[in-house]
This record gives sequence, C-alpha cells and structure tokens, in this order.
Amino acid sequence: MSGIDLKSAAFSDHAPIPSRYTKDGDDLSPPLVWSGVPEDAKELVLLCEDQDAPAGSFTHWLVTGIDPDSGGVDAGQLPPGGEPKQNGFGDPGWGGPRPPAGDPAHRYFFRLYAVSEPLPLPEQPSAKDVHDAMAGRQQASGTLVGVYRR
Repeated sequence: MSGIDLKSAAFSDHAPIPSRYTKDGDDLSPPLVWSGVPEDAKELVLLCEDQDAPAGSFTHWLVTGIDPDSGGVDAGQLPPGGEPKQNGFGDPGWGGPRPPAGDPAHRYFFRLYAVSEPLPLPEQPSAKDVHDAMAGRQQASGTLVGVYRR
C-alpha cells in the first residue's frame, strides 16, 4: 500500500497544536495539505482521533466523500466535496482538542485514507465504523500527529 504525505502549515508531526485550533482558542480546524493520492482513488476519508482520551479513542473530526484531486483544505474549512460527520462532542465537523486540565499531552492522530469505493457507513458513523468499513477498500493512507495539553 502506498503512502499519502499529510502535513499542516500550523504544526509539524508530533509537535504541539496551536491553541487557535483547539476549544481553548478559536476552535478552527487546522489547514492540511496532502499529496501521493493514488490516481484511481474514488474518495478520501479524513479522521482525527485523540488516542489518549480518558474513556478511549475520541473522534474530533470525521469527513467522508472528499475529492481525491483536492490536495488540501484551508483552516476552518470543509475539505472539497467532503461530508462532515458527527464528532465526539455530538456536532458535525471539527471539534478541537480539549483534554482534561493537568493531563499529560494528548496525541491527536489526523489520518487521511484513499479508498477504492465509497465506504458503506451508517448515517452517523463512529471511528470504529470507518475502520471496519476500510477493510479491502483502503488504497493508501497518511498520518500526521499533533499534541496538546491544558
């Protein structure tokens, strides 16, 4: 499987996420750019999860149906062609980091997947639904990790 190069102008891999992109700041989704998407990809799926949340993985952003030719998304915007799904806060679209005060830095995994066909997902999919539906459909992926603590 090939790799997608996923980056942000706001933070480097494994570096702190600026507060502007968190619930402590403006709660804007960070800008992202990507390359290396397979030419025959039918759509992209973007998923951001906090792997260190007290109750287990917490979804901060889930967008399906992204145009595979898009190449990125600006801060505070929806990726081209994308359909925002419900995050762990119960809202569609981005919900910025807000780990418990005093916790060690949490890791936020931004993952972009190229898929060979639209994923068969329920109306309000969970991150687990996405991971399960990816089987046999994933062509490539890229990961960017940001960290944040309060």
